[in-house]
Amino acid sequence: MKKIIGVLLMVALFAIVAAGCSKEPTPQDRLDAYIKLWNEQKFDKMYDYLTEGSKEVISKEDFTNRYQKIYDDLQIKDLKISFEKPGEEELAKDKDTVMYDFSASMNSIAGEIHFTHKAKLKKEERDKENNWYVDWNTTYIFPQLKDGDKIGISNTSPTRGQIFDRAGNGLALNGQVYEVGVVPGKLEGQKEPVIQQLSSLLKMKPEQIEKAITASWVKPDLFVPLKKVSMDDQERIAQLVALEPVQTKKVGARIYPYKEAAAHLIGYVGSITAEELEKLKDKGYTSTDLIGKRGLEEVFDEQLKGKSGVKITIKKPDGSTELLAEKAVENGQEIKLTIDIDLQNSLYAELVGEAGAGAAIDPVTGETLALVSSPSFDPNQATLGFSGDEWNQLQENPQKPMTTRFNKAYAPGSVFKPLTASIGLKNNIITPEQTLDIKGLKWQKDASWGNYFVTRVHEANPVNLEQAMLFSDNIYFAQTALGIGKDTFSAGLKEFGFEEESDYPFPLEKSTIGNLDKEIALADSGYGQGQIQMSIVHLLQTYTPFVNGGNMIKPSLLLDVEKTEKPVVSPEIATNVSSLLRKVVGDSEGTAHSAEIADYPLAGKTGTAEIKQKQGEKGTENGWFIAYNTNSPNLMVAMMVENVLDRGGSQIPVKKVKNVYMKIK
Repeated sequence: MKKIIGVLLMVALFAIVAAGCSKEPTPQDRLDAYIKLWNEQKFDKMYDYLTEGSKEVISKEDFTNRYQKIYDDLQIKDLKISFEKPGEEELAKDKDTVMYDFSASMNSIAGEIHFTHKAKLKKEERDKENNWYVDWNTTYIFPQLKDGDKIGISNTSPTRGQIFDRAGNGLALNGQVYEVGVVPGKLEGQKEPVIQQLSSLLKMKPEQIEKAITASWVKPDLFVPLKKVSMDDQERIAQLVALEPVQTKKVGARIYPYKEAAAHLIGYVGSITAEELEKLKDKGYTSTDLIGKRGLEEVFDEQLKGKSGVKITIKKPDGSTELLAEKAVENGQEIKLTIDIDLQNSLYAELVGEAGAGAAIDPVTGETLALVSSPSFDPNQATLGFSGDEWNQLQENPQKPMTTRFNKAYAPGSVFKPLTASIGLKNNIITPEQTLDIKGLKWQKDASWGNYFVTRVHEANPVNLEQAMLFSDNIYFAQTALGIGKDTFSAGLKEFGFEEESDYPFPLEKSTIGNLDKEIALADSGYGQGQIQMSIVHLLQTYTPFVNGGNMIKPSLLLDVEKTEKPVVSPEIATNVSSLLRKVVGDSEGTAHSAEIADYPLAGKTGTAEIKQKQGEKGTENGWFIAYNTNSPNLMVAMMVENVLDRGGSQIPVKKVKNVYMKIK
């Protein structure tokens, strides 16, 4: 009997377990699983949860593709669908249909989207088992989206921010140009000669014009745009409109009033390329955007560009629309520079015809007043588009007009010598009174230097610091560098900002010291050769201690930036070096005496930097000059001119910098 009772108990227990295992899924568990897939954007798996009726309306492929396309087009991120499970008392019992509330939030290209909606689930039998399925329709994507509706995205382009100099003069403005085009129907009977004339005037190949006027969208009475032309080019416009089929209209464009003089500083804008779009697509850029291609237009592109306004709408079959999300347009920011465009023009005018760089700062405030690179190009033409021939001429020009020089690092030559003097004085390696015994025009430390000699131009003996600066004595500064030693010399240069990444708004190449392990390299570095490299902007910065009691001022380019300075030498050393630089110009024997201006006491330093592979060969030379007024030190100007060998050396930039000062004197 006990056996029978035990067997019956086991059977009963098995029946209970079996019943538990075969319990039907609840609708809330099914919806919860569906929502989990939705949050993971596993749209293909979501489809398996749809009712048979829903599947008759939309295929799995269309369901998956529609969700994917909408989410991609609207750039949906941070998707969060949530569903609060009902309590026991709310559970569906003996029902075949239930409704549950759910909420959705997400970020889109037009901002945040939120909605609440009801999910309808039906019980259906499949493979002899009951389960719950979502009775889906398009309102599950967005409640406003009904069958037959379409989603539309419209963009409002921001106005690009303009760039101004310190006085409010526009350096990059939003202006107008002429768009030149033809009406194809009016070409009848004169097509070939008109195309030939257009080819010459617009600098386009005839086949380019032919391709434009035979495009698939073209109709005989439609205006076909061919090229944009500056409104300053009145003579060419007059010749174009004289051709009967040709028409012009004014369209918006970026304008650069100061053309070549500020081209390398400001840059220009152009159509975004596929490669650029791939890098920038996550920052709101589109295939129709114009972006900065060079200069500050490129550096500050995101600030200047602004942010497009975006509107997402539901388009109804009757033509009406319903707003889903909207992000207001944000116009680009204005950029105000410390640049003085009159000084910029003056400096550029002096460099025309030469390859070189010019820069000017206020050494007391650190504000950059001019940044010039020569030769240059017309940024207006760059924005409108160079012809193939124009571009080839720029690329093949041996002076490289597309190269920006004021941010490049070069061997500074003798303009570097005040830094060696400052480090030597600071470390008590030299004194102003101390003299060095130097005989002849060439010198080497000992026979271990082999055939290598340091040379100088002016013979004098003995030589003190004043004479060495006055005559720009390479041997004196080579011996001073050796006396300082590589570690102290390197540390001193780092105090002056060498080997330091600059946060100057216009990217500058880092000024470098190079390898000082060998004595010859250290000696050559003492007079600005060896592997010493610095930009013209950094050169100006390193001279600011001589007018600021030993404090070096950080250069700025954006207006209203707080002044930053740090002490690098004592006030006594700064005064001493500055007095020596005054004598370089003021003394009749000084290397820069030709820059002397009556009643306008300039201090400065000349330099020629040899560019060659080894001693004994004839290379090229870059000429340097940097100067400031000791009585009114609110302007410091530096210039570098390439290939001055046998043309006057550093006297070329000396004359040009003097001319700049004469204009403002």
